[in-house]
Amino acid sequence: MGMRALLCRAWGDPESLELAEVEAPLPGPGEVAIAVEAAGVNFADTLIIRGKYQEKPAFPFAPGLEVAGTIAQLGEGVTAFQVGQPVMAVPGYGGFAEVAIAKASDVFARPPHFDATTAAGFLITYGTAHGGLVWQGRLQAGETLLVNGAAGGTGLAAVEVGKALGAEVIATAGSAEKLAVAAEHGADHLINYRDEDLRERVKAITAGRGVDVVFDPVGGKVFESSLRCTAWGGRLVVIGFAGGEVQQIPANILLVKNLAALGFYWGSYRQHAPERVQAQFQALGRWIDEGRLRPRISHRLPLARGAEALRLLESRAATGKVVLEMKD
Repeated sequence: MGMRALLCRAWGDPESLELAEVEAPLPGPGEVAIAVEAAGVNFADTLIIRGKYQEKPAFPFAPGLEVAGTIAQLGEGVTAFQVGQPVMAVPGYGGFAEVAIAKASDVFARPPHFDATTAAGFLITYGTAHGGLVWQGRLQAGETLLVNGAAGGTGLAAVEVGKALGAEVIATAGSAEKLAVAAEHGADHLINYRDEDLRERVKAITAGRGVDVVFDPVGGKVFESSLRCTAWGGRLVVIGFAGGEVQQIPANILLVKNLAALGFYWGSYRQHAPERVQAQFQALGRWIDEGRLRPRISHRLPLARGAEALRLLESRAATGKVVLEMKD
């Protein structure tokens, strides 16, 4: 059976991806084939096509870490799903195609009131936000949370998860438009780090105490400012470096203020602790049912415009998620 896929044939920029007709892949033991309706676009997709990601698939391959659709075929030994069942999944790559293969442990039943586009942008952002804040940040009700890049996919999810956990949320972003989005999703305080002094504003908001937890997908100078406005015993969760600069963390500040700097890569839990991930989405599912989580889809584009979707993400022009839809 043939299918369309957006293929990477050599390391390069998004414009080098090629829309092609190829044979649909078949699931192996413990895997499922998913008829893809929509695929979430992630920062990692911009890295994997350039050979800068921890995973380097054999050419040709389609990028695309997360998808939503229906089960098309079950591999040997898979009993948890049925053909035709609506699901969302994290195949790791291969999602920018009409059929994707995923391990059964990386597949989740789709919430009944999620359409495929919403579901395609849910797993990685909310998995990262929840795991980063609960497992690493140990965020407690009544604490103060600082979310950098608060209008991006993971940042906006962190604002919502922080509120669901009972925290007071300070959102930072680089424009008034992005801060307005963070406010719509529950942020209590807003800081524009392009024209405001982040450290001074946090001190004013917290009456000089500082924040308990920092959730940072931006890196660079924004992280360095955040480090200096943490409360004693604070936790800084390093999510990524969307700002393009990997910061160096001075250990003397960690020591003096009893701070913890914690890296968080959600994808590694799929390999090391898949049972935690399954339990995580049961908890997130309850918040969906209660209306506490409202995923925002910034841009919906057809598969043929995949390069444009990746550029939107790289330029940080999107608020919330960018999703590719298989139907033109």
